[in-house]
Amino acid sequence: MRHISYLFLLTFIFLGLISCKEDKYPGPLSPEESIKTFDLHDDFEIEVFASEPHIVDPVDLVFDERGNAYAIEMPDYPYKPEPGEGRGIIKKLTDSDGDGRVDQSSSFAEGIPDATSLMPWKGGLLVTSAPHIYYLKDTDGDGKADVKEALFSGFFENNSEAQITNLRLGIDNWIYAANNGQRSLVTSAENPDKEPLNLQGADFRFRMKDGKFEIESGTAQFGQTFDDWGNKFFTQNTLHIQQAVIPRRYLERHGHLSSKAVNHNISDHELEMFQMTPPPYWRAERTSRRNQQYQEQNLDRVEYADKHFTGASGGTVYNGDAFPENFYGDIFTGDVAGNLVHRDQIIPDKNGPTFIATRAPEEKNQEFLAATDSWFRPVGFNVGPDGFLYLVDFYRQHIETPVSIPDDLKEEMDFMNGENHGRIFRILPKGKDGKAIANIDFSVFTSSELVGLLAHPNGWWRTTAQRLILEDPKEDMIPELKKLVNDHPDERAKVHALYLLEYMDALEVELVKNALASDHVGLVLNALVLAENFLELQEQIAEKTQHASPQVALQAILSLGNFENQSAIEVLGQQVLEKGQNKWFRIAILSSEPGSGLEMAKYLKEENDFFYSEEGWKKDFVKELSHILAASGEEEALKSYISLITDFPQQSNEAWNQAILEGLKGGMEKSPDHRPDIAAILEKSDKKPNELMMELSASL
Repeated sequence: MRHISYLFLLTFIFLGLISCKEDKYPGPLSPEESIKTFDLHDDFEIEVFASEPHIVDPVDLVFDERGNAYAIEMPDYPYKPEPGEGRGIIKKLTDSDGDGRVDQSSSFAEGIPDATSLMPWKGGLLVTSAPHIYYLKDTDGDGKADVKEALFSGFFENNSEAQITNLRLGIDNWIYAANNGQRSLVTSAENPDKEPLNLQGADFRFRMKDGKFEIESGTAQFGQTFDDWGNKFFTQNTLHIQQAVIPRRYLERHGHLSSKAVNHNISDHELEMFQMTPPPYWRAERTSRRNQQYQEQNLDRVEYADKHFTGASGGTVYNGDAFPENFYGDIFTGDVAGNLVHRDQIIPDKNGPTFIATRAPEEKNQEFLAATDSWFRPVGFNVGPDGFLYLVDFYRQHIETPVSIPDDLKEEMDFMNGENHGRIFRILPKGKDGKAIANIDFSVFTSSELVGLLAHPNGWWRTTAQRLILEDPKEDMIPELKKLVNDHPDERAKVHALYLLEYMDALEVELVKNALASDHVGLVLNALVLAENFLELQEQIAEKTQHASPQVALQAILSLGNFENQSAIEVLGQQVLEKGQNKWFRIAILSSEPGSGLEMAKYLKEENDFFYSEEGWKKDFVKELSHILAASGEEEALKSYISLITDFPQQSNEAWNQAILEGLKGGMEKSPDHRPDIAAILEKSDKKPNELMMELSASL
């Protein structure tokens, strides 16, 4: 009897422990049960497009030119698989009975480690799979990829939450990828002799036409998106929406800027989100411990366990034609820790060249979608051929890298719990038919019809048409593209056509000149970029520096900086005076040769009263100008500059001189060919700035 009682007691304790563990971490729900926990915008409904067993652990979804859906499964998350043991799968998803829900699936490719994003290309798929970007294709018609080429290699691969991902075809015909700023030494299979590209602090872009590849501004983590005009927005954990204000190609022109950081948090509502799930036990406990530690160390720092963005993911511009018009251009972002979908409306900042992300009026105190199902993990989105928004739900009990969780809390966590689940939902306005996607086959379109699709109201159709023209450009498309530029009322179509003509070496100066004369901001922005190819358009570019739109004015300054002549210096010098208070305009000017050289310093001294007043922004400008000139390593230019600045009207002003000296010192430290005597003077700390300036003058 005692043995029976003892066994009963052990059983009771064991069941109690299980119950306690289940109370801490709830179990999964079916797709239909999960939907019932969603609090969704009143004007929309959501339905299942695909779920287990046809898809598990999904992280991306794309549709090819035949309307076929492909999704990536990432079952290895959050662990790094051993070489050759990756379990990633690319699935083809099929709705065979036309009811709008996937009922068949097949493996297009298997054994792919850390695959995170897809993009259709030439009948196959581009795939990010750190440390590579692959091209996969089925050439024998059996539905499985038999071609696997590593196009680029060397990407960071030690954290699945911070690896190469988010392939996006830009309107400029480059393909962009998020790199989270990770240090990567990237090589190209097509150009093996090219020096490896260091991506530290940047993202990545490449072009399939000629194999070019470059670093790109931004440090997107998992969520990179572009509006119709090429403005880049991205997601990075707590900062759910940032803008990459200036493309990296401009920041690299002379290579001597003290910083190339152009990430800008554009949210006007900080980190707050309206979460409906309580924080998981591990997060609440970890946050409590950290906050106690901060208090004990007297740190002015507070960590939040919930109701603040911490797992923002997958920011995507909605550019479809099925939602109400006022949703067009909005950005949808998931937060995998908050189990919700956030929506931002994007508006130009009237006081500067950036944008502002703001909540819609009806979402000031709630989210577009929030769930009470704590397994709901919205990692990404895609606009489909039908114009609806597809939501990729990783659906796991836990979503966090184990290295950031204390060991004692990890003991009762199974990070793989849920690897047999996964959902893809379709969000559509109430009253819309969300059934099967109609049969699509772009191969039947003539050149004229394909070009015409660049004006389709749904961005998926426009981008797909763009991609197919890039894959197989034909001579008979050129007159059709020119006609589109000249005659079509849709500026989006005009921009597509202009860039495609450039791609096909058929862009004419008159087409760009006419686009510059447009009243449409987005068209003018891109016409300015294309005008950089034509010396005869410098005057028109210069005129746009006075444009009423700060965004256009910024691009005009960037584009004008490619023209290295006295006229460009004078216009940029005037822009320093007019717009220099704003740091983005300062960076744009200083990023160029004419905006950052000795002649600019002379212009500001001799033609203006720039150095007769002490505004802080002027000191910032001169500090950076000093840095650039010192870092250039051009001794004669540096000597001339020092001679010039020691004769400035502010020569006895300690604050001015301090700014100049700091800039010179920082630049000299980056210069491989600097004068040791000048460097030695700048290193002195026992003299006042005015005295050091006198020494510099004497050293010449």
